[in-house]
Amino acid sequence: MFHPENDTQGNTKWFVEDRFGMFIHWGLYALPARHEWIKNKEEITTEDYQKYFDHFEPDLYDPKAWAKAAKAAGMKYFVITTKHHEGFCLWDSAYTDYKAPNTPIGKDLLTPMVNAFREEGLKVGFYHSLLDWHHEDFPIDSLHPLRNDPEAEEKNKTKKIEKYTEYLHGQVRELLTNFGKIDILWFDFSYKKNFPDLGKFPGKGKEEWQSEKLIKMIRELQPEIILNDRLEMGGDLQTPEQYQPQEWVKVDGEPVVWETCQTFSGSWGYYRDETSWKSPEQLIQMLVNSVACGGNLLMNVGPTARGEFDYRALEALKVYGEWLKRHGRAIYGCTQSEFTPPADCRYTQKGKRLYLHIFNWPFRHIHLDDMVGKIEYAQLLNDASEVQFTEAKESEEAASYIGVRQKAGSVVLELPVIKPPVTVPVVEIFLK
Repeated sequence: MFHPENDTQGNTKWFVEDRFGMFIHWGLYALPARHEWIKNKEEITTEDYQKYFDHFEPDLYDPKAWAKAAKAAGMKYFVITTKHHEGFCLWDSAYTDYKAPNTPIGKDLLTPMVNAFREEGLKVGFYHSLLDWHHEDFPIDSLHPLRNDPEAEEKNKTKKIEKYTEYLHGQVRELLTNFGKIDILWFDFSYKKNFPDLGKFPGKGKEEWQSEKLIKMIRELQPEIILNDRLEMGGDLQTPEQYQPQEWVKVDGEPVVWETCQTFSGSWGYYRDETSWKSPEQLIQMLVNSVACGGNLLMNVGPTARGEFDYRALEALKVYGEWLKRHGRAIYGCTQSEFTPPADCRYTQKGKRLYLHIFNWPFRHIHLDDMVGKIEYAQLLNDASEVQFTEAKESEEAASYIGVRQKAGSVVLELPVIKPPVTVPVVEIFLK
């Protein structure tokens, strides 16, 4: 088994055990409810965007309900957008007036959230945007809402990236000083090196963020914190976004600690009219596939502007909770298996327990190659009912008592004709 967590500077040992977390994208973009990048996509000026700040009043916000929903879904940690690209801050930052306490809700929204999730036993992560489309010293670039402003280049002459970077570092220090132990710091994102073709305005990267200086401060303040990979200077954690890796994520050929971040639908913020919500099968298969490839899944919720998880998100969370109630031991503490699974299946493994996740329920039998003599016992995990099996040790045409022809060296599992009443059935295999 790989153990890349042994090589990280931050403490990722708990992370590769917990496997499943909640991402929360919440900000002013919940009011227009048509994408968290709406300011960029619709090229909205700061003056026109102000109406969302003036009407931000999440009066139904109950962070304890959020935390309970995350725990019930089987999530072990959470990551909240302290500030997204729009520049709006959820906490009472001393560095800006563009924050929740100055909106109609009139209070810090981050502190009670952190406390509520900690009370439910979840670890705490902060997402913090490196971009800031509100800050007066953040230069206009090709991702900025004012990129097509005819006066953009003239306006940039008065903007000083050094002053913005000082602001960025100050807020990070605030977040890592005023909220106790923070387990994950999730920056987003650098776009000079990875997105070189951005037109007439260059992107921003480690030089603009002063990443080396920033990381030094972070490690001094919180030595065990897990730092992601978006400062253009490595990090403890690789973060493939909105796709499912098909193998263990590697850097320079070496397996690393990784986590894929995904959404229930297509966007991260609350999007009222979005219809591309994933099916229960897709939701569970994404979690299984992540762990089967040695990684974690960070699944996103975009709360409404009233401060609630919308009904579709709650239904999706229930899918996870119901499945993990009976199949959690095939996820928590598990990783990529040493064995190769059959078609339409995935393996996860923890020690001598091998978990066969069946994505496409077959008719009666599953053939496992190269498993002869390795299996002690097998059962369906949802109800611990025995799964009988036969072994073909020599002849390719060996016939078992259930009338199945099987390859030499293979094991055949005898399954019920009717799929068990769970989203993705799992066979727990006890190895000798």
